[in-house]
Amino acid sequence: MSILKVCRLGHPVLRMEARRLSPAALASPKIQTLIDDMMVTMVEYYGVGLAAPQIHESLALAVIESSGPRGVIPMTVVVNPEVTVLDEELIDDWEGCLSIPDFRGRVPRWRKLRLDALDRHGKKIQITAEGFFARVIQHEFDHLMGKLYVDRMRDLKTLSHFAEFQRYWLPHEKEEA
Repeated sequence: MSILKVCRLGHPVLRMEARRLSPAALASPKIQTLIDDMMVTMVEYYGVGLAAPQIHESLALAVIESSGPRGVIPMTVVVNPEVTVLDEELIDDWEGCLSIPDFRGRVPRWRKLRLDALDRHGKKIQITAEGFFARVIQHEFDHLMGKLYVDRMRDLKTLSHFAEFQRYWLPHEKEEA
């Protein structure tokens, strides 16, 4: 398995709608190796999600996993996803992105949704997610649609370098909790 290069804000592939995968393409050794490499890359860079466009592949494919304090998400491979909002409430919370390294910003996301997709073996999956898991799904789905979290921010005043986020924003978040 290989650690892949993550493209950054400004690379055209991040602004393209990703190409859906056929069952035959998904089953190919090339795509199965890519999925394994994406998992390794996400873990290497301490991400909780990684979409194929972030590693220079315009494919409707993402991997998600978290074992952190914001929530536990098992390793999930998402192919050709469709998202249905189940709760219209928008929750603002902090996000970062491997393609926009060292920055954080507050982003509104739907509280609860349903994800319909294929897993890595082409089997249909349906997941109802809320909270942090729903946020991560929306973040990765946006990548497949050519969007980044900064496009969703209501106010760029919260866009912060990570060091300043930790120094000026994080203490206030802890006080409010």
